[in-house]
Amino acid sequence: MEATERATLAAFAQKSGDSRGRKYPEASHAYRTEFQRDRARIIHSRAFRRLEYKTQVFLNGTGDHLRTRLTHSIEVASISRTIARALSLNEDLAEAIALAHDLGHTPFGHSGEEMLAECMREHGGFEHNRQSLRMVELLEAAYPDFPGLNLTFEVREGLQKHQAFYEPAKPSEEKYLCPSLEAQIANLADEITYYSHDLDDAVDFEILDSAQLEEDSVWQRSHRAVLSRYADAREPELHKLIIRDIIDVQVRDVIATSAKSIVDVGVQSADDVRKQPAPLIRYSDELLEANRALRKFLYQNVYYHPRVAEVNRRACEMLRKVFESYIVDPSQLGETAAKRMEAEGLHRTVCDYIAGMTDRYLLEEHARLSELAPKIQ
Repeated sequence: MEATERATLAAFAQKSGDSRGRKYPEASHAYRTEFQRDRARIIHSRAFRRLEYKTQVFLNGTGDHLRTRLTHSIEVASISRTIARALSLNEDLAEAIALAHDLGHTPFGHSGEEMLAECMREHGGFEHNRQSLRMVELLEAAYPDFPGLNLTFEVREGLQKHQAFYEPAKPSEEKYLCPSLEAQIANLADEITYYSHDLDDAVDFEILDSAQLEEDSVWQRSHRAVLSRYADAREPELHKLIIRDIIDVQVRDVIATSAKSIVDVGVQSADDVRKQPAPLIRYSDELLEANRALRKFLYQNVYYHPRVAEVNRRACEMLRKVFESYIVDPSQLGETAAKRMEAEGLHRTVCDYIAGMTDRYLLEEHARLSELAPKIQ
């Protein structure tokens, strides 16, 4: 399989056989490349299974067809593979990064992340991308010989989103500004997915109407394109066709724009990519501007909509109370957390524990703690 990669992938693709390896050396596998092994470790992790019960935008359990962190991650992986395949890059690596990118996300979506960051403001802060890396490097306990999942350098590199610079595999190497192209793909596929599918869920949840949607240029363009092909299309099929077209437009744009940028700079290896001053996987200028407007539209009309914001506010207040309760009485966290507390400190250990919770478990914990709280007579 490694020989096939060398024969079929682009010169600038990250080959499995050229991986910088794992922190804790392991023998290679007879039937799987290093990135295929990473993908399997992520899929079989407890953190990945918990994503099924973590909110994407709309509180988990409020609708049977609304997305969760798990379905979002699978969708990001699917789009990542499509883009990687079109550019002759390593699909397995792009997929592994995509599947792991939200492992560190809190319950209750971005609102939960903001609340946990506030709780940790004086204690090192919280950011879900860093927590995803922490999850695979330390918190998952699946192997007797090392902490975490012992993923390859390249997958861990891809989880370091929004870094000012990237740490090299060896101290003797220089820091750099860009990760692999496969990591860049997973990053942009995440954007494509949440732009389009948050729109989809908002229409399903009936907090966006047709008049509001027509205010956005991305929706307008795909709406016209769909009606030109399916003149008789009506709801509920119509908006599904529009979402599909939005994704297709975005993916096509990224592939064409990125292919040109790769040719223009003339990179010849994965390490050449890392030496670049800016990412090569990108939108066209026109679509970048349209997506900025779409993001603003989503914040104005979806993320801060009263039906979303009020539910999330109440849920996040529960998160804060559970956090404070654990700080007062950390014995509630169990023996494993108590051992980690010696090395990580009280606040970080509590933060790790809560970040790993599902929405459902946090609600149950809040209810349990409320029952234990002394009642005012």
